[in-house]
Amino acid sequence: MLTQPFAEALAEAEKIIVGAPHATSERDLAEGYDYLAGSIQASLRLAWAYERDFPYFVQSTGPYMKLGLDNPDTLYFHAYLRDDAEYVVTGRRGSTADLSFQVLKGDYTPVEVPDSLSAFDDRAIDIGPDGDFEFRLGPGKARPGYFALGPGSAMLLVREVYSDWNTERRGAIRIQRADVVGCAPPPVTDTASAAKRYAVAGKLLLSRLRTFLAFPEWFYLNEPVNTMTVPRATPGGLATQFSSVGHFDLDGDEVMIVTVPAAGHQTAPYQGIQLGSMWYISLDYINHQTSLTADQARIDPDGRMRFVLSERDPGVVNWLELTGHRRGYVQIRWQRLTRDLGPEDGPEVALVKLDELPAKLPFYHEAQVSPEQWRARIAARQAATAERMVG
Repeated sequence: MLTQPFAEALAEAEKIIVGAPHATSERDLAEGYDYLAGSIQASLRLAWAYERDFPYFVQSTGPYMKLGLDNPDTLYFHAYLRDDAEYVVTGRRGSTADLSFQVLKGDYTPVEVPDSLSAFDDRAIDIGPDGDFEFRLGPGKARPGYFALGPGSAMLLVREVYSDWNTERRGAIRIQRADVVGCAPPPVTDTASAAKRYAVAGKLLLSRLRTFLAFPEWFYLNEPVNTMTVPRATPGGLATQFSSVGHFDLDGDEVMIVTVPAAGHQTAPYQGIQLGSMWYISLDYINHQTSLTADQARIDPDGRMRFVLSERDPGVVNWLELTGHRRGYVQIRWQRLTRDLGPEDGPEVALVKLDELPAKLPFYHEAQVSPEQWRARIAARQAATAERMVG
């Protein structure tokens, strides 16, 4: 059977899901099998999108193909590269808060993060008055409009990041290998290519699951529970992104208050917080408020944002819903920074009981929302997500 290697990988993948240390309940397993389904889809797509001579951008993650604590505010795209070829990237800049590019050497594995050979955002390229842009990547020395591909360059990763889901609009992007523009790849004349791609898809599937179940051990679970780190450069070579991370473990009547200064658009055009499950993927961000950007959140009169993590509804606008998850991950990102961040820019965490919240949360009464207002917020999330996903 030509697909046998993938079938064997699928059986092994199910064992990984069932054997995950945190999978101790029927709900954990139900989420794990959903995660597996998305990973299967992604692995098959990636295996068939592996084309370095006639590349195109593929959406790396989405609501149904999650991995790596995917940011609900980000559209992720990638294309494969050869380090000895020249590529032309053209596009149209949308109105999103950030658009960044990163050249990776290899891919994520269970034992290491891939080297970032270069990283830059759209401030490094010329953008015309109508939003159109073009730049090149290839071997040789970097120069204006031309970015060098170092030895081992394998992938171009693009992140388009929203701060205001309702008003910002995505752009467009395309990649071509410069010396084959107008040409076509040779036709497929036998089954060898399909056999290879099914085998690759199986390897991608297993690597994907093993890597991102191990990833939190490196950066999250070694921190004390119900705390968050000081802001630090995000691992992986993103030059203008800092993050603060943590993991929570909350009883049904416990509330975690995360207080962080609003950085402001001049310092960080994008600042956002999100929750993730123990599968190291985002929670449902379409039908629940499990993430907020600075543009979506309430900023108190003292210039701080106060987020309330809890299972039960606290009745405040900056509630982040646990959606039945006692344990999980929390992360704050600052992107497109104009300066480095220090401890004073980072979050403070307090743990209180739900009935103590009115006394413990500054500006509690001003931050309250009615059930009707909350439903309107969720309706806006649903509509904005649908629009982002289709363009």
